[in-house]
Amino acid sequence: MPRLIHLNGPSGIGKSTIAQAYVEQHPGVLNLDTDRVVCLIGGWRDTFFETFKAAQLLALAMAETHLRTGHDVVMPQLATRVVDVRSFEVAADNCQAEYREILLTAEKSVACGRFAERAANGDAATKGVDDVLRERGGTAVVERIHDQLAAYLPQRPGCLVVPTDGRAPGETYDAVLAHLRAG
Repeated sequence: MPRLIHLNGPSGIGKSTIAQAYVEQHPGVLNLDTDRVVCLIGGWRDTFFETFKAAQLLALAMAETHLRTGHDVVMPQLATRVVDVRSFEVAADNCQAEYREILLTAEKSVACGRFAERAANGDAATKGVDDVLRERGGTAVVERIHDQLAAYLPQRPGCLVVPTDGRAPGETYDAVLAHLRAG
């Protein structure tokens, strides 16, 4: 049964890094990063939140298409509201696929530090969205996201949590794999 593996967490926590590592080790898996999809839409910087909604719809359609081929999809995507995650669950259900949510987390100061470091030194793939976040408050936005995730998590009893504090990306990846195998 194919799986929609949703890597959730604040900006800069390592979702995209773990997703890329996963697809490199699992042929046929689609790395469906909505941050990259949004950047494909003209004018996205000026209308980020409106454009992001369109990008999410496109990503969901892509996920369903790929799941129907019998292959997994890994989706690094921040979600802080149950209503947003419900569309991911429905997409998986429509394809008779399993939905798995894994929250990558760290202490607030660590999460903010990682975002700040990535925003200062990130690559072209993350630069655009990092710039938008910086324009809207940077680490203050990450702090709010951290708080929103803390309020969100009790509503998601099936969500697997992987702390990333003090872990190198390879160790975080191994922890994610262990959760996927166990569940």
